[in-house]
Amino acid sequence: MFIPRGLANGQTMALTIHQLLNSGNQSTTRVSRATILLMLRKFVKALIPTQLFQAIEPYGHLAETVLANIRYGFPARGLNVIGVTGTDGKTTTTTLIWKMLTEAGYNVGYMTTIGYGTPRHQNHNVVHMTTMQAFPMMKRIRELRREGIDWLVLETTSHALAQNRVWGVPYSVAVMTNVNHEHLDYHRTFERYRDAKRRLFQLTGRNTRGLQVGVVNAEDPSAQLFASDVPNVYLYGIEKGDVRACNITSSGGGSQYSVKVEDGSLSVTVNLPGTFNVLNSLAAVCVGFALKLAPRQIEQGIAALTAVEGRMTSIKQGQNFSVIVDFAHTPASFEKLLNDMRTKMKEPHRLVVMFGSAGRRDEAKRATQGQIAGTYADEVVVTEEDDRDIDGELIMDQIASGAKKAGKVKDKDLFLVHNRSEAIRFAIGRAKPGDTVMLLGKGHERTIERADGEHPWDEVGEARAAIADISQR
Repeated sequence: MFIPRGLANGQTMALTIHQLLNSGNQSTTRVSRATILLMLRKFVKALIPTQLFQAIEPYGHLAETVLANIRYGFPARGLNVIGVTGTDGKTTTTTLIWKMLTEAGYNVGYMTTIGYGTPRHQNHNVVHMTTMQAFPMMKRIRELRREGIDWLVLETTSHALAQNRVWGVPYSVAVMTNVNHEHLDYHRTFERYRDAKRRLFQLTGRNTRGLQVGVVNAEDPSAQLFASDVPNVYLYGIEKGDVRACNITSSGGGSQYSVKVEDGSLSVTVNLPGTFNVLNSLAAVCVGFALKLAPRQIEQGIAALTAVEGRMTSIKQGQNFSVIVDFAHTPASFEKLLNDMRTKMKEPHRLVVMFGSAGRRDEAKRATQGQIAGTYADEVVVTEEDDRDIDGELIMDQIASGAKKAGKVKDKDLFLVHNRSEAIRFAIGRAKPGDTVMLLGKGHERTIERADGEHPWDEVGEARAAIADISQR
């Protein structure tokens, strides 16, 4: 259900809630009642001065989280929780850890941007939120506990940490993938954003019943700050760190590398494309060390994961060019991903990149992402990516301004196509034999948010349909 931003009319709000509660449609009422708390929060937010609201908001979330724990019987109590935070790579790293522990015989659940589940049942996440609001999150944890899990790998966002939404979750291990420019629309400064993520490590450090272990990307500028928040730490990296990936070889399907250990070395195979997944998998290796897994268990567990939905998903329908869907939506992820792809391109093959930027989110990154895409891609197609109630043409112009700085020229190698379905067809239609088309920003997401609300979305399905249309011409 769409709720206009800036809704501040008490009569309208009261009428809407009355209609929801008294709807004759049972399923609609059930779904709509779940939105009432969100509607009320938006209403209060519209009435209270911004600075005051930002000061009191975490306490409101804390109260809500306490109530959710009481309602669902403190479902996380007694769990061993591994929290994964970072700007990029959280979902893949969480999934790698979950798969590794599953293969090692652990009763382990997971909760990520993509979904949640156990080794027996996996469920899609249909909302645009990684760490959910307190009530649905605690309900899901209770469901996972009923399936017999005693470990949980929980993707944990800066918003959830800043807002106290993970109160009552006993973190035993904390993992940091990286901290880059993102979510400054909410946190306002990079330091506040970084420190919100540090709270995961501080919670882990205070949990005397847990392992009190931190796993930190040593190559991140904030590494030592995170490391200082826990008694026990593994620093990983390629150029820096105590746990390093050596002898790296990469191909289109993944990477191989070795990790030195006291009595020899691990031989790690990552069956996920992209050299950036070396670092993601190395974080999982460190978790394996922390849990005292045998070297063979770590090797087999990481090799067992062959795909993560919406992350470097290759669409193959017999076409003579490549189409890849990925969730990349930050400047840092663009830099890593597109640089990686550029180095693999050989003349005369071209790289075509399509993406947008979400409305009501960090505006400062739009031109930066446009410039990065313009630098690495031969052609850039700019489109929508959850405009919400913001003018999509304005968002596209902001992105295009960055692409132009990189030398791109509108209607020559820079194209603005607002409707995402049409943009996918346009980008794929530009492909020649041997080219690569990258569709970025939506990945696994099942909805797209526009001014009139949420609409069903399937990026992979749209890509397949576009390829089929072109093949029939």
